[in-house]
Amino acid sequence: MDIKVYENNVKKALMDLKRQLRKEGLFREIKNRRFYEKPSEKKKRKQREVRRQRMKSLRP
Repeated sequence: MDIKVYENNVKKALMDLKRQLRKEGLFREIKNRRFYEKPSEKKKRKQREVRRQRMKSLRP
């Protein structure tokens, strides 16, 4: 990943970087790895995420 700074506009480049990291799910990943998660809890969380994505894709 690379972010280009045009016309010395660092604020816009920083906002673009944050948007791209949020889109890739990096912040959520860091938040989830902050504490140990039991394998059973990890499995339940992944099932919830899949269910949420499926419901999101079914919306009109």
